[in-house]
Amino acid sequence: MRLGDLAAALALPLESGGDVEVTGVTHQADWAGPGDAFVAVRGARVDGHTFIGQAVERGAVAVLGEGLPGGIDCPVPYVVVPGARAALADAAAELAGHPSRALQILGVTGTDGKTTTSCLARHLLRSAGRATGLLSTIGYELPDGVLRQPPTHFTTPEAPQVQQILADELGAGAQAVVVESSSHALALDRVRGVDFDVAVWTNLTGEHLDFHGSMEGYFADKAKLVQRARHAVLNLDDPWTERLLPMAARHTTYSAEGTDADWWATDIVEAAEELRFRLHTPQGAFDAALPMIGRFNVANGLAAMAGVHALGVDVPTLVAGLATFGGVPGRMEMVERAEGEPRVIVDFAHTPPSLEKALATVRVTTEGRLWVVLGSAGGPRDPSKRAPLGDVATAMADVVVFTEEDHRDTPLQDILDEMERGAREAGRDNYLSISDRREAIEYAVCSASPSDTIVLAGKGPEETLERDTETIPWDEMSEARAALTVRRSMLAGEHEEH
Repeated sequence: MRLGDLAAALALPLESGGDVEVTGVTHQADWAGPGDAFVAVRGARVDGHTFIGQAVERGAVAVLGEGLPGGIDCPVPYVVVPGARAALADAAAELAGHPSRALQILGVTGTDGKTTTSCLARHLLRSAGRATGLLSTIGYELPDGVLRQPPTHFTTPEAPQVQQILADELGAGAQAVVVESSSHALALDRVRGVDFDVAVWTNLTGEHLDFHGSMEGYFADKAKLVQRARHAVLNLDDPWTERLLPMAARHTTYSAEGTDADWWATDIVEAAEELRFRLHTPQGAFDAALPMIGRFNVANGLAAMAGVHALGVDVPTLVAGLATFGGVPGRMEMVERAEGEPRVIVDFAHTPPSLEKALATVRVTTEGRLWVVLGSAGGPRDPSKRAPLGDVATAMADVVVFTEEDHRDTPLQDILDEMERGAREAGRDNYLSISDRREAIEYAVCSASPSDTIVLAGKGPEETLERDTETIPWDEMSEARAALTVRRSMLAGEHEEH
């Protein structure tokens, strides 16, 4: 595409260079390649304009920015834009041919339940016979169902990668794509160029306040998805929904706790391996089953069904699909075990509310003691949740092992001290700290009784562990299996001694 055509499509003034051919766009100078337009984003600490030279050396043929600072030379055409990140998203969508316009797009946002609801929606669409892709925190899938990892480690990748993935989905024959939309993605315009048909809202609780500044800021960024979609599916059990209702062009409500919504559940039964409930919809009532544990997953099921229904799938098909859901990697994922071994569960819960829900869920079916191994993120992440995590963990579990979880450049001991403080100030002493996560997991698995349950919280399906300045490969399920192997060796050794 010629730079002049791109500028015209984005309604941007262009003084020169209209015939320059632009083939891609990026805001990372070290990602730039021949034919790219480089978007100079002014960040809190670094101004992207300082990297113009590097981007041009790598082949960038134009620069988009909010105004060229004095003293910086730009040897290629410079296009002035009102907002750099918005321009990045709009240019990416234009260069990709706006693939989302040819797809049904269901977006999911909220603090808790995003990934489960996204995977449920993906499954329901596929069960209804629609070729469906997924872009989520666990990776992305084309309609072939193979999980892939985007080139960047974000819940939602940057705008050019989002558009490329959507173009790949379309090229692979997808009819629909479920897009898990994080607050960062919405705030930083990573999904600005996505044409959302349906927005699903799960809930809003305190998280990422270091980035958003306040709950009001957090809400405002999340609400962008509701404002942009043609139809919104809103959780009537969430107090923030009252403010969302007038923002939605059209809306459907759901509730796992009441009967005033469009979709609601009654007669909920928590069985050992599934949830059963009576589903009420505008099309009538149905008996439904969801093969997951945790009463809170009823709400996720309702959200996914209501969202997919808004895309035209009938209720009986949704009920049939719900009963065959295979679960979400790293969300209440059971580790295979032999007879006489403790139950080990890998879960992504990493906020006080999500941890409380997870432990309450597991407690229902735990015969012996309930253990939890958890850490808290460091670096620039919100430090205010560390003490509450210690409080919740020691209140809900019998034994708590505090350990590392992506502490980055924050001293690990500071994080452990804060979690311990939360427990200590609540008057509890049922905890210990083990810095190395592998050793912490092994300690819990080898110390637990056969009737105990151990929840490994926080990492879920993530593939790396960020320790100081080092990022190492990590697989929580493999670590749990390895710890069970160590336990078996220990018990075999004790048996031989006797």
